[in-house]
Amino acid sequence: MGLKKTLVLGASLNPERYSNMALKLLSKQGVEAIGFGPKAGEAYDIPVFSEEKLLKQQEIDTVTLYLRPELQVDYYNLILDLKPERVIFNPGTENSELRQLLNKAGIKSEDACTLVMLTTGVY
Repeated sequence: MGLKKTLVLGASLNPERYSNMALKLLSKQGVEAIGFGPKAGEAYDIPVFSEEKLLKQQEIDTVTLYLRPELQVDYYNLILDLKPERVIFNPGTENSELRQLLNKAGIKSEDACTLVMLTTGVY
């Protein structure tokens, strides 16, 4: 498909969580993905890291957020250091403070649902 790598920030190994569903659908759609969450492991043959240093070795095009705004604060520097092309604020993750930081850094952001985007072909 030619799509670049996506980081699911707030990834869960629990198949009932939306972040896990996003990993599954990204994989199904042929999008290279990695996850970052509280527990390291694998979901659908996609690595889920729990250590930031492992992420810094990755070239990330898109960060899709599955963390409440108050939990995102700890990851502002990580997101900015990764220099993604865009950050997707999934429903419930909208954060004006982070959006301002992204805009200042020249990183695009959008309020959208990754699952819907993938399902409708607008990812």
